[in-house]
Amino acid sequence: MKLALVGMFGGTHLGGSFAHAAERIGVETTSFDANDAFSGPRLLRTLSWRLAGHRPPRLNRFSDHVVLSCSRQNPDVLIALGTASLTRAAVQKLTAAGTICMTFCSDDPFNKTQRADWHLAALPAYSLVFSPRRANIADIRGLGCVDVRYLPFGYDEALFGPCVAESATEDLDVLFVGGADQDRVEFMREFLHSGLRIGLVGGYWDRFPDTKPYALGFKTPKELCALSATAKVNLCLVRRANRDGHVMRSFEIAAVGGCMLAEDTDEHREIFGSEGETVLYFRTAGEASAKASWLLGNAQERARMAQAVRVGAGGPENTYRARLATMLSIADDARRHIQPPVMAAAQ
Repeated sequence: MKLALVGMFGGTHLGGSFAHAAERIGVETTSFDANDAFSGPRLLRTLSWRLAGHRPPRLNRFSDHVVLSCSRQNPDVLIALGTASLTRAAVQKLTAAGTICMTFCSDDPFNKTQRADWHLAALPAYSLVFSPRRANIADIRGLGCVDVRYLPFGYDEALFGPCVAESATEDLDVLFVGGADQDRVEFMREFLHSGLRIGLVGGYWDRFPDTKPYALGFKTPKELCALSATAKVNLCLVRRANRDGHVMRSFEIAAVGGCMLAEDTDEHREIFGSEGETVLYFRTAGEASAKASWLLGNAQERARMAQAVRVGAGGPENTYRARLATMLSIADDARRHIQPPVMAAAQ
């Protein structure tokens, strides 16, 4: 099977993780970097994003490039990751050429900060749409998508796993990794009253006076791995605007073997089990603060749960290698049910 990947690569972007996974299972892969669709002068990019419905300025050119390249390489399957920057027309042309086109909606396409009409219009053209959140599956089907399936996030075993913690320079009681969404900022303002040593990794935390002293900026995957391993407690918050039931960090923390305090959601309980089995749960900042303080005073329980979550949710069945294998198996089944074109009889 030949695979084409469309997404963003480098760091912890899913494009790179799926490329690593494809290499591990020996699938011939061609990658298309969706950043190319966003290239161009900064002013053009800003105007296109704000005034053209979050449309990448070079969307058409990039989509045409993918179609032309695939016409030469004939991939059996194309997986578009995230918004993926392909037009509806491009997906239709690829499908007509015999490529099974699938997409993994890493963000909720209805999230108002990301929503793009051109992307919503493209989704029904895909043969399969995967969502790592059950909350938006009905909405995606409502667009006219024929086959929509729940597929959780995973972790990249090339980036996350038991790691040497020496490179972590921070001595933290609590680590949180993720962007400073407004609801998260409000949560952290209350959580900070705990007086614990807290580190905040990700964008925009330095823009708010309350959280700026705790902002650590962006980190490389290696640094994230080390920080997650050395922090006494890893806080796992979902993104409300995304309607998340779990996030990428849910599996990354587990893979590293970090002690986790996870937001209480149905998906988290499905992944981690009941309270205290592998993680502790919280619903409010006050509850998170109290449970983090309890964990700090119970080193033996921290170690037990960290080991349990690594063996459970951090196992090989939750790698992106496993996720890709699932997607390719579904695609292979779909290919078997495609009727070959009927050739006209020779005159």
